[in-house]
Amino acid sequence: MTNKYGWKKLSKKQDPLERLNSYIDFEFFRKPLQKYFDKQSDPAKGGRPPYDYVLMLKILILQRYYNVSDDAIEYAILDRLSFMRFLGLGINDPVPDSKTIWLFRDNLTAGGMIEKLFSQLDKQLDKDGIIVHKGKLIDASIVEVPVQRNSRKDNAILREGDIPKDWEENKLRQKDTAARWTTKNGEDYFGYKNHIKADSKTKLITGYRATPANIHDSEVIEELLDKKEDGGQPVYADSAYRSQAIEEVCRKKNIKSRIHEKGYRNHPLTKRQVQRNKKKSKTRVRVEHIFGFITNSMNGMFLHYRNFERNQSAIGLMNITYNLFRLVQLKVAIRN
Repeated sequence: MTNKYGWKKLSKKQDPLERLNSYIDFEFFRKPLQKYFDKQSDPAKGGRPPYDYVLMLKILILQRYYNVSDDAIEYAILDRLSFMRFLGLGINDPVPDSKTIWLFRDNLTAGGMIEKLFSQLDKQLDKDGIIVHKGKLIDASIVEVPVQRNSRKDNAILREGDIPKDWEENKLRQKDTAARWTTKNGEDYFGYKNHIKADSKTKLITGYRATPANIHDSEVIEELLDKKEDGGQPVYADSAYRSQAIEEVCRKKNIKSRIHEKGYRNHPLTKRQVQRNKKKSKTRVRVEHIFGFITNSMNGMFLHYRNFERNQSAIGLMNITYNLFRLVQLKVAIRN
């Protein structure tokens, strides 16, 4: 049973999910998901057949696009025609409950599948010639999580990489022992960082790393840059990434540094350096469009999970979701 009249009206309102379905073939993800879950299945155990794997992945994409909890996404699927159409569900079709969604995502997290799906999509976009390799953008954004109400003593122990001895198992489940505080523009934030590498022309994310928020942006750039993938290209980043060590990394990996120069006390930037930075900014600023889309169109960078693995997985899903919507924008631009 469907509501064709309601769906027709949604189309006239330019439903973004309909456009996503029109331009993205989600069957691309079926083979790796099927292969992964087939390794875990035991036909002898019987039981109810699992929900379709592509359907479940699309639910996770929905969840990250609207940045809602498992309970909220379950309710929204039942409540919204646009969600049902995106998922290919009729009004009388069964909808996975919040626990099923949680278990599916946790299963993917345990097997490192989010990173593998991101990598497979990236390789396909490269193979299709969509990623043009004319330059790379590097930057990081803070992803906040619920603040932990710990004592100063407990926080000191956590900073050393240990767990307070009096934290029992039940208490530990409610604690995020990996998230950290950081300060940006005079404001304090608690959580993680999404460090990204993006194609400068298409603004597609081609690599990422998740870290606690106190890890400085520059500490991850060597891990993000790859000689084989990025060699011969310029890399653009703000002055926080500028150091002699990073310039040496770029030289060894045959990457042209277009990282902003920075002044020092009693050694301000020269007029020529300011002009060079201004020229670099015209390209570097494109990375802000990526984080702007995630913040504004995907309802911000705030997650509700309480350990590094789950937040890392959610950050990966966040980047996959951004890339899918960005790919739609590119395909629409080509068509028009």
